[in-house]
Amino acid sequence: MLSYDDKRDFYRMMVNSDVTVTIIDDEANSTLLATCRDLSATGLAIEMSHPLALNTLVKVNIDSANNGVQSLNVKGKVVRVTEETSDSYLIGINISEID
Repeated sequence: MLSYDDKRDFYRMMVNSDVTVTIIDDEANSTLLATCRDLSATGLAIEMSHPLALNTLVKVNIDSANNGVQSLNVKGKVVRVTEETSDSYLIGINISEID
């Protein structure tokens, strides 16, 4: 029997990169730092020190380490929150728009 990961429509790239997360839902447009764990054509998983609420709208920026490659800016919605340790949460984000 195939596992869930084997049924994905898009492959996930394992990434270990710092990202900037801006919460679109709040009036202050709070900006947080996180680490991107993996990325696919439709979503990404980030690791943060505190959780975000499900359905929170966010913008995520991944800076490029290479001047020849453009940074990645996406908008999306929080679809999964998993507590990994007492100070580490894995946040699943469904990408709705790529800038």
